[in-house]
Amino acid sequence: MSKARLIIGITGASGVILGVKALQLAASVGVETHLVMSKPAEMTLGYETNCHPRDVAAMADVVYQPGDVGAAIASGSFRAMGMLIAPCSINTLSEIAYGLANNLLTRAADVQLKERRRVVLMVRETPLHTGHLRAMTQASEIGAVIMPPAPAWYAEPKTLGEVEDQLAAKALDLFGIEVPAMKRWGEDLTKGRRGGRD
Repeated sequence: MSKARLIIGITGASGVILGVKALQLAASVGVETHLVMSKPAEMTLGYETNCHPRDVAAMADVVYQPGDVGAAIASGSFRAMGMLIAPCSINTLSEIAYGLANNLLTRAADVQLKERRRVVLMVRETPLHTGHLRAMTQASEIGAVIMPPAPAWYAEPKTLGEVEDQLAAKALDLFGIEVPAMKRWGEDLTKGRRGGRD
């Protein structure tokens, strides 16, 4: 693999901007992105952002349709550092947790897990019932990283955009992708401050 590659999935859960930000930040540091976006994600884009699906698709290096289960990313022979699903709906989480690869998004995640590559699920739901928690536990047990988009208040964000940038940067950080938007406790956030972090 001559260039770092990351598969990014965007589902219809609230918070689609996190997937958009991840695409933008990954591109800014030269990571090759392979995007699969569900049809509900395209609808949510219209509700929550000013982005059109074609604008989001233009941010990725390669774009796949969710029904294209024969695409390159559906095979373990496709080399990638892993897959980020941002945001990840409970439906998608559950399919991944129990090996139900009904579309390219869940098939690609399943493939990354069987190849023992990192899969990060930015699960967007609250509150959670026991069934949700069990699905998260199952996904974690088969190798997925569960990363609910919990803001880092210690970074003292001034705008919602800064919160989104930090969350997307944190998700990319789990793949070893370092972007300037990432604010780190103890490195660039503690100078001149009192107190600590719990």
